[in-house]
Amino acid sequence: MSDVRIIKKYPNRRLYDTQVSRYITLEEVRQLVLQNIVFRVEDKRTSDDITRSILLQVISEQEENGNPIFSVELLSFIVRYYGDPMQSSISRYLELSLRLFTEQQSHFTEQLRDLLGQAQQPVQVLKELAEKQVPVWRAVRKEFLKNLERAKAIKPLLREREDDSSMP
Repeated sequence: MSDVRIIKKYPNRRLYDTQVSRYITLEEVRQLVLQNIVFRVEDKRTSDDITRSILLQVISEQEENGNPIFSVELLSFIVRYYGDPMQSSISRYLELSLRLFTEQQSHFTEQLRDLLGQAQQPVQVLKELAEKQVPVWRAVRKEFLKNLERAKAIKPLLREREDDSSMP
């Protein structure tokens, strides 16, 4: 038997899970993803792989009903790259970035679990950890504010240049 679970999409738009021999919902497809179950969605008539399309529907449903991940700005950014020569690079970059984010999150969770597991007073350990981060956050904030002030100072100069260049 194949390691890939096959889901058939019928013309009536229903999804049929061949492994459990029943129709399933997009929410159940989402659960398969969360459980790291490898599956393929095929169009019943053509046998074309339509997994991407179904996953996009799952994402769309989550974006509409939950706390969205994608801001309008991010979605606009992505839309702009369709048809662009850099489209495949952006796709690969996003994929690698999310993979790195997941690995870092897993690593951080493991370190935190180890740290708290050894502590007699886990809340105290978290407080100390947060206190150690305060200087870093202050430095980041200071740098941000400095750059913000610099941007405010440059903005009028840029407007002057734009005004000068638009004059005949």
